[in-house]
Amino acid sequence: MEDYLRKNFDVDAKRPSQEALTRWRSAVWLVKNPRRRFRMVADLAKRAEDERKRKLAQFMTFETNVYSGLEVALQWHSSSSDHIQQVSETGQEKIRVALYVQQAALHFIRAADSLQLQLPEDVRDSGFNIGPDQLASISRSHDKNALESIGGLEGLAKDIKVESFADGILSTEISTRKNVYGVNQFAEKPSRTFWMFVWEALHDLTLLILMVCAVVSIGVGIATEGWPDGLYDGLGIILSIFLVVMVTAVSDYKQSLQFKDLDKEKKNIIVQVTRDGFRQKVSIYDLVVGDVVHLNIGDQIPADGVLISGHNLSVDESSLSGETEAVDVNKDMPFLLSGTKVQDGCGKMLVTAVGMRTEWGRLMVTLSEGGEDETPLQVKLNGVATIIGKIGLGFAVITFMVLTGRFLLGKLQNNEITDWSSTDAVKLLNYFAIAVTIIVVAVPEGLPLAVTLSLAFAMKKLMNDKALVRHLSACETMGSANCICTDKTGTLTTNHMVVSKIWISDIVKEINIINENPSVPQGVYDILLQSIFQNTGAEVVKGKDGKNNILGSPTETAILEFGLQLGGDFKVHRNESEIVKVEPFNSVKKKMSVLVNLPDGNLGFRAFCKGASEIILKNCDKFLNSQGEVEHLTNEQRIKIEKTINSFACDALRTLCLAFKDIEDDFNPDNIPEDNYTLIAVVGIKDPVRPGVKEAVKTCLAAGIKVRMVTGDNINTAKAIARECGILTDDGLAIEGPQFRNMSPEEMRNLIPRLQVMARSLPLDKHTLVTVLRNQIKDVVAVTGDGTNDAPALHEADIGLSMGIAGTEVAKENSDVIIMDDNFATIVNVARWGRSVYVNIQKFVQFQLTVNIVALMINFISACISGSAPLTTVQLLWVNMIMDTLGALALATEPPNDELMKRPPIGRNEQFITKIMWRNIIGQSIYQITVLVILTFRGKELLKLSGSDSTSILNTFIFNSFVFCQVFNEINSRDMEKINIFRGILDSLVFIIVMIATVVFQVIIVEFLGTFAKTVPLSMELWLGSILIGAVSLPLAVILKLIPVERSRKATIVKPHNGYEPLPSGPDMA
Repeated sequence: MEDYLRKNFDVDAKRPSQEALTRWRSAVWLVKNPRRRFRMVADLAKRAEDERKRKLAQFMTFETNVYSGLEVALQWHSSSSDHIQQVSETGQEKIRVALYVQQAALHFIRAADSLQLQLPEDVRDSGFNIGPDQLASISRSHDKNALESIGGLEGLAKDIKVESFADGILSTEISTRKNVYGVNQFAEKPSRTFWMFVWEALHDLTLLILMVCAVVSIGVGIATEGWPDGLYDGLGIILSIFLVVMVTAVSDYKQSLQFKDLDKEKKNIIVQVTRDGFRQKVSIYDLVVGDVVHLNIGDQIPADGVLISGHNLSVDESSLSGETEAVDVNKDMPFLLSGTKVQDGCGKMLVTAVGMRTEWGRLMVTLSEGGEDETPLQVKLNGVATIIGKIGLGFAVITFMVLTGRFLLGKLQNNEITDWSSTDAVKLLNYFAIAVTIIVVAVPEGLPLAVTLSLAFAMKKLMNDKALVRHLSACETMGSANCICTDKTGTLTTNHMVVSKIWISDIVKEINIINENPSVPQGVYDILLQSIFQNTGAEVVKGKDGKNNILGSPTETAILEFGLQLGGDFKVHRNESEIVKVEPFNSVKKKMSVLVNLPDGNLGFRAFCKGASEIILKNCDKFLNSQGEVEHLTNEQRIKIEKTINSFACDALRTLCLAFKDIEDDFNPDNIPEDNYTLIAVVGIKDPVRPGVKEAVKTCLAAGIKVRMVTGDNINTAKAIARECGILTDDGLAIEGPQFRNMSPEEMRNLIPRLQVMARSLPLDKHTLVTVLRNQIKDVVAVTGDGTNDAPALHEADIGLSMGIAGTEVAKENSDVIIMDDNFATIVNVARWGRSVYVNIQKFVQFQLTVNIVALMINFISACISGSAPLTTVQLLWVNMIMDTLGALALATEPPNDELMKRPPIGRNEQFITKIMWRNIIGQSIYQITVLVILTFRGKELLKLSGSDSTSILNTFIFNSFVFCQVFNEINSRDMEKINIFRGILDSLVFIIVMIATVVFQVIIVEFLGTFAKTVPLSMELWLGSILIGAVSLPLAVILKLIPVERSRKATIVKPHNGYEPLPSGPDMA
């Protein structure tokens, strides 16, 4: 079976090939209800059509950009005719013709539009001077002339009633703006109603056949037995089908609601805007036209808009235009489009279109949902269902042939072969109904859907536990992870940073309390405050409560808080000099630089630089001494400062250097200098380790998951934090990024098994590490990331984990799971749930295969020997519901337990149906078949039954015993290896409810619905006997679990690097 599954039903968890997706679809066979079975499977045809539409839309967007470029070229042509003359006459003429034709076309279009555009009444009544369609078309078509025709940015702001870019709009205007210009939401397909799921469940082919059989049975029954006796058999089948359909629909509908909530959460982006005079965070859904939005590296542009101001702003428009080259956004080309990403720089934009009026919204409305790629478990269980379905079909056909053959043989022996009555027709119809019902039971349609149910349940629980799963397969794959490459800042640490030490003017100071009168020379004090407040990506803003709030990264926040403690004023120092150019911090350069005009009207510029201590120190050749004077930096002094930096780092402090450089007036301000800076200070920032991280790391190591720290910090800081967290051990290795990237592939392969810490790393180093771990060492790798440059590593890893607080939108979009609280303990929780999903599905498969085998064999054996089936159609439908929908609810939604993290990870190629599972399945099946066969043929003697109703009592007792065997076997399936199967049962509320509901409804069927289910009420002794027969499976399970079974050799078992050994499982640890 495993070979067949690997050959036909094996897909990668991440980015599966088109060939693999097509192969398993063609291998699936005997699907009872394709609508339901493949609801959570990607529609490849729709996906291909969407891709075609997307490329067409991208081409149109590209054409629009080209036309805008042509207009710029026209203007350039008119002002630079001398340059054009250098082109050959023929080429010049072609260019001139093309440009003027394009210009004429654009003017014609604008003239036509201007005739049609009239200010709508609701716009005029609300006090706005421009309609939503006209406003949206300006950004969408990059129409610079249209923008200038209404007075440029200022005129646009006036038309949409934005009084001040510094204050933004008022909150009281939000509802009016939404009514006039629309809401920032895209049109979505209406949610499927409950009755749609009912309709979908009714498309089960076997149920449809049974309904036809039931109708025929009713017709024949009334004709032969009269009213109402002839009605009951068929009506019983119809009622059973109705119950199956309703339970299935309720389960599917609740599942769809869970996915809808998760999908909405995934699309919710928090953006920073200025409203009511202060900066605040709002949901992307609350954004309106007129909002002033702040943009930084890695942000997704949340709406169409026009640039207000910015520095080095470049945007990746590949999602719209298909062009991978970044587009520079500036005053000459100020348009920004929704759905694109900020690749570099920062800025502010004025929102001009939201929702369906944006270019992104227009693209989305043309696309249908192609669906998310199916997970490996879903595909594998489709394979298992196919195999079992073929076997079940074979048994159903043979059973029908045997029953029909025996019936015909009996008529032949009695010379009645030519004598047919309606009773004979009913018998044959019942035989056919039993055969169809065997197919209903035998084809485990619920297997692949149980994966979806389990994943939906896990994803919902994880969202409550601060982990948002973006891709279904990530939940599964995390259960196999044997390596986590984690960031340090914010993940292992609290990300609440404070400056605790500073080196300044050759003096080291402890910063313990607020010191508003620091004992530093006035010259150093002033330049230090200038460096802090002018070279920052953060901002001090007034909150609703009137208090100062700092918006920015934790590092920037810590430095600004320190500046405020020193007595600085953000606005005063910020306005001392005009900022000329900004180079925002990125993880490659590991520094931020800013160029400003010299204060007090002095000619020239001043550059400020801050960043990684070693990098900034290398760029410095001077420092400020204790008198505040510039002094040459000697080698001895440099070594002394390096020792200070290392001492800070060994105290687990994050170190940054602040430096400046004065520049002559004739300097080209397009470039900020890289060297010859003057060192102002070295700052040591404390970022404490998160509570619970050490225990979480210990849990990982016990579970066979290696934890590696990959950070851009100083190696001594990294080592100190890693030791505190329990990541770095005595025999572990800590290296720096430059050393790692200069290694050969062979050296990397030999070093990585001992590697525990990589410091001063670039995003490329993280990507290289992940690639080697996955492709050469064959680890299943989870990696964390928060920056835009982490996107390649997040994309490459088996599981990409982005940070919800510190992470950029680019990082989140390339990840599989968003850790909402940036906490390493949450990552461990994701791994626990990943293992739980896998094990829960194994439990369900073990339970369902046992029911399948017993139901098939008992009907087949009885049909062959006695010519009748002990379980009727109605009874088999009830059994099918127990093992399918209810079984999935009970077993596939069990919460994880601590034991899951005391065993090794699930290997990449480990067999899904293990030898342990086969042991349990075969053992329980043999017991149940043996007992039920004995009861079928010797039950009357054993139970001392006599009288006209003895057969009905026996058949009811067999049915009752069979159901209770499944009830107790479901309890057995809670743990496939441990003897104590009741551990944690009270924590699984769904399991308890399903068990109680199953028993209660079984009592109702037997005692009160006998007319429809072909049962009779049982005495108390027979009820106890049925329960006792079922309960025997509990001690039997204990005996089976004591039988040693060899584990799969293909399982990947990782030995933790700190001496922890995976705890053994099985009866020895029960």
